Amino acid sequence: MSSPALHIASRSWTLAESYDFCHRLAAAHYENFPVASRFIPKDRRKHVAAIYAFARTADDFADEPGFTPAERIDNLMNWQQQLTDCYEGRAHHPVFIALAETADRFQIPAELFLRLLTAFRADVTVNRYETFEDLLAYCENSANPIGRLVLLLFNYRSDSLLMQSDAICTALQLTNFWQDIGVDLQKGRIYIPQEDLGRFGYTETDIRERRCTRAFQDLLASEVTRTELLFAEGRALLHAVGSDLRFELTLTWNGGMRILQKIRRSNFDVFEHRPTLSLIDKAFIVLRSLHR
Repeated sequence: MSSPALHIASRSWTLAESYDFCHRLAAAHYENFPVASRFIPKDRRKHVAAIYAFARTADDFADEPGFTPAERIDNLMNWQQQLTDCYEGRAHHPVFIALAETADRFQIPAELFLRLLTAFRADVTVNRYETFEDLLAYCENSANPIGRLVLLLFNYRSDSLLMQSDAICTALQLTNFWQDIGVDLQKGRIYIPQEDLGRFGYTETDIRERRCTRAFQDLLASEVTRTELLFAEGRALLHAVGSDLRFELTLTWNGGMRILQKIRRSNFDVFEHRPTLSLIDKAFIVLRSLHR
């Protein structure tokens, strides 16, 4: 069974209608971090929305209820074929009509989108990671392409900036893993590396029973510290980009660090209360970002 999202292209879509479709899709989803927000220059928002719509739809294929793993993979392969058609000038779905124009205007390689699809397929077929290095390899496909895509939209193409973006995006992905340990477990996924569980003497049974033991606190403290170091590694990017992107990146960086701070303040008990950004947190982040 294919997802209804694959069959929206049953009529002709103009370019303007396609971008509007992407923007409405982006606006309909809650995210911890801003998507095509008013802090991004107006002439870039539709392009950010097009990229988001591509990734959001693929993410839904991997996670939306009612499909078998085989059907999820089929839907993702269909989406990949539409991406190939898009780059060959045969776009029919509104997401790809918008994406084709965005990719052409900003010289975006298809490889970045293909890496995202690799990660979404992994979401279907892989639910454990043996080492932290394995988890970082997943992030190279699931998170890092997003940052690189955003930089390309603003014509930042140097290797040093792209590497700093990778560090921030990996940190953001890891932050999401640590705040969502209980949520991911309900989907059968554990992103804490297996070797780390063994090193701290904490088990999958402990996770299923939501035990916030001293071993778990030490384990999660170690993962949070690793993540903070990645945020620090990428922080120079916030000062290297121009005013067109600096505030949005600073908001995102501060948002991720705020989640980690809340995990620490909760004594690492992400089972009792999933750390999220409250309105007060968001106001604090905006003010702090403006100050910096």
